[in-house]
Amino acid sequence: MSRTTPPRPLVVTALFPQLAPLARTATRLHPRAGSPSRHDSSVGGPLLWPADEPWPFCEGPHTCDQVGAAFSLEGEREDRGIVAPGTRQDDHDEYDEHEADDWAFEDLADGDQPWPGGPIAMLPVAQLYLRDIPSLRPPGQVEADLLQVLWCPFDHPEHPRTALFWRSAATVTDVLEAPPEPPAVEFPGYLPQPCLLSPEEVTEYPGFPELGKELQEQLADWDRWQAAGAAVDASYAVAPDSFYTNKLSVSPGWKVGGWSRWGLTDPVPRTCSACGAGLEPLLTIASTEWNSGTESWAPEGDGARDPLPPGVPPANYTRTVIAGGHSLQLHACPVSADHPHLELIQ
Repeated sequence: MSRTTPPRPLVVTALFPQLAPLARTATRLHPRAGSPSRHDSSVGGPLLWPADEPWPFCEGPHTCDQVGAAFSLEGEREDRGIVAPGTRQDDHDEYDEHEADDWAFEDLADGDQPWPGGPIAMLPVAQLYLRDIPSLRPPGQVEADLLQVLWCPFDHPEHPRTALFWRSAATVTDVLEAPPEPPAVEFPGYLPQPCLLSPEEVTEYPGFPELGKELQEQLADWDRWQAAGAAVDASYAVAPDSFYTNKLSVSPGWKVGGWSRWGLTDPVPRTCSACGAGLEPLLTIASTEWNSGTESWAPEGDGARDPLPPGVPPANYTRTVIAGGHSLQLHACPVSADHPHLELIQ
């Protein structure tokens, strides 16, 4: 499917030339529910994982306030009609919906005990091939052409803990067919819906909080925007910086690269704890592709606004929900893929 971001209301660098050298390319992923294979770039799809490489497990600790806060992985898949990796369709058709609710809780005591006990197998979140996303550059590993992102489906402490793996797809000749899985997820929003992608490159500019004081003052001056005439939404006259934030700077939704989006907090230092290099935005895992404030970024084209089941928020195509509806932004070290990455909720 072709999904394209509509043109921005105006060329912001014509009004504010100081922004031109700050432009960055971001790749919007536009995920939509589908049946990806391990050879596809995907969200929530199967991974091209070597059979001789251990599957990642999260050592915990895993706690929750109450047992009822957890959801059976099989039960959630059944509700959505998702076939588990390594499961044949006929096996799925014979599935007993009550089996998922019968897994044992007898080893669980109070909410402050390790739960459900022992290491937890991590879940696939995204698989991204360089052939589909040319801007995806592995740090210090020029031969790698595949990024795999997994997470533990339990809060650590306010969001899932993620793991990143770079590899060369050509070296994976013997594939792990049925990877280990966790018995449950803390929230249904921690089970990504299998989605295929329609990558699209867009140009972004820094979020308003990351700009220098002089440029912030200019963007907040309504008089400076008048040169654009009717292209500027007059409803933003009392807060023109919000016009810049919502329509001209950072694209919403799942994306690779670009600039960080701020809103819950002011910008925080993002430096590598191993080498001190500045961390760069790698992947944004979003709860929705757009919202009421960023609807101008909603893509056009075939299936751009595919219908969703009743009760699912608009544009929540991946069914992920982060921190009540925010985004989890992963920042990586440009020096080495072995260095720790940063998880940022905004």
